[in-house]
Amino acid sequence: MRFLFCLLLTALLSYVLGMFLDWWCIAIAAFVVAIALPQTPAKAFGSGFLGVFLLWGIMALVIDNANGHILAGRMADLILKQPGSPVIMIIITALLGGIVGAISALSGSMFRPVRKAKS
Repeated sequence: MRFLFCLLLTALLSYVLGMFLDWWCIAIAAFVVAIALPQTPAKAFGSGFLGVFLLWGIMALVIDNANGHILAGRMADLILKQPGSPVIMIIITALLGGIVGAISALSGSMFRPVRKAKS
């Protein structure tokens, strides 16, 4: 349950910060959520990745549909040399955002102090 909450909180905080800051605010959002809500490093990595991956994927899809797939199609032609494949560009965009969110959340979970077990 905490995993899902962290995932949604990361996506929401990234979206809100994205209205006021640059693209790198997703790293701040994932880092803060991972520090505020303790998780294992693997779960923090997963929630950071999925939160930002879904956010950027949905946002890229909405923007792409709004302009009739023109920009993503042309970027796919230019970068991938594959005409007419805007879906691949949306997936690449979401993957790059997810990787930034995942590494930031992992860093945040590792930044928390380690508590020693009582003997």
